[in-house]
Amino acid sequence: MTKDLTSGPITKSMLLFALPMILGNLLQQFYNIADTMIVGRFLGKNALAAVGSSFSLMTFITSIILGLAMGSGVLFSMKFGERDEEGLRKASSSSFFIVLITSIVLTLLSYSILNPLKHLLNVPEEVWPEMREYLLVIFSGIMGVFLYNWFSSFLRALGNSTIPLVFLALSSLLNISLDLWFVLGLKRGVKGAAEATVISQYISGIGVAIYTLVVSKESRFSFRFIERKTIKEVTNFSFLTCLQQSVMNLGILMVQGRVNSFGPVVMAAFSTGVKIDAFAYMPLQDYGNAFSTFTAQNYGAGKKERIKKGMQIAFITSLLFSILISIVVFIASPSLMKIFVGSNEREIIDVGTGYLRIEGAFYAAIGFLFLFYGLYRAVGKPGMSFILTIISLGTRVLLSYTVSSIPSIGVYGIWWSVPIGWILADTVGALYYFRKKSHLILEKATNT
Repeated sequence: MTKDLTSGPITKSMLLFALPMILGNLLQQFYNIADTMIVGRFLGKNALAAVGSSFSLMTFITSIILGLAMGSGVLFSMKFGERDEEGLRKASSSSFFIVLITSIVLTLLSYSILNPLKHLLNVPEEVWPEMREYLLVIFSGIMGVFLYNWFSSFLRALGNSTIPLVFLALSSLLNISLDLWFVLGLKRGVKGAAEATVISQYISGIGVAIYTLVVSKESRFSFRFIERKTIKEVTNFSFLTCLQQSVMNLGILMVQGRVNSFGPVVMAAFSTGVKIDAFAYMPLQDYGNAFSTFTAQNYGAGKKERIKKGMQIAFITSLLFSILISIVVFIASPSLMKIFVGSNEREIIDVGTGYLRIEGAFYAAIGFLFLFYGLYRAVGKPGMSFILTIISLGTRVLLSYTVSSIPSIGVYGIWWSVPIGWILADTVGALYYFRKKSHLILEKATNT
């Protein structure tokens, strides 16, 4: 099942396409949260810190795969909009080969650098044994992440955002069930939490792969469809998006290293706050990705007026949702923290609440940034998305290390660095658009 986003009501089309993506990623965040909640409540502060730091590391590693898949998805959407079936088959085969090889290399590399990570991330001695145990298992799930993200990106590029949701929902329920069984029933500690996650990743990855291969011949890999020209085209679309995603998460990982230097309490608060934060603004990210697919299909079809109208609708919708979720998070922050840690962990709750109230006040800024990322990817300007990422993350890392070293500010310097980075990147993204809008979407979109 595919969905043509080049015709029909714009608001309805984008929202209906985005909704399964939003639900899917909320489910994914939900089972990440389930990991954190089960570990935090039943295995203690050090285990929570270990799993939280591992999550930041895995997000960085898998962001490389996600970036390649997302970049390829833009090209798939354009080929679909152009009705170029042979071009889509060539692009999918080339992309699959590139992302597969990358995933294998990442798996081998992750295991080879395992022990040096303790020093690179400033992991405290009391946290490292459980973190190492968790990572030894979680690295084995990288290939499952590859399968799910590549085939899901292919389906979404063709307008099918429902099937990835179905497999992710099954995976999420399985992960929570296995978490409870392995951690509480079998007493396998953080290793059990990692095993539950890896099994769930492979279930969703293999499931969506089988479905896609059965229903879409364009997704089936074949060496005869791999051409040097197509590999170059895929690389042009994928590389900068991959670089954007990896730089984004490398910056977050560097911030995690600074957070770790403040000790287990701040580590636990940050790892919990980040999960709540991600759950809150994930719909904004998915809406940005849906907007990117909408724009890419219409860019391929040459419908510039539809793109411009879609932009207006997307920014207004994102703003309204951002305001609503900011109010909820600001009011409910202490209660949300208590979901993950006991009420007696007063210090962790206070630090986490401070983080959430600062970040949550600026969700509109991150919502706009996701839309700018999606826009520039879709119109063949992934370099601009990369520049915005450098501005946002560069600001975050620089301020995190400099401002937080001032004793009177401390860890709050890290918290404030994030929205400042978002706002600076939004400003540059908007200035670039208004300066270039007269021809930004005209290079290919010449027919209305």
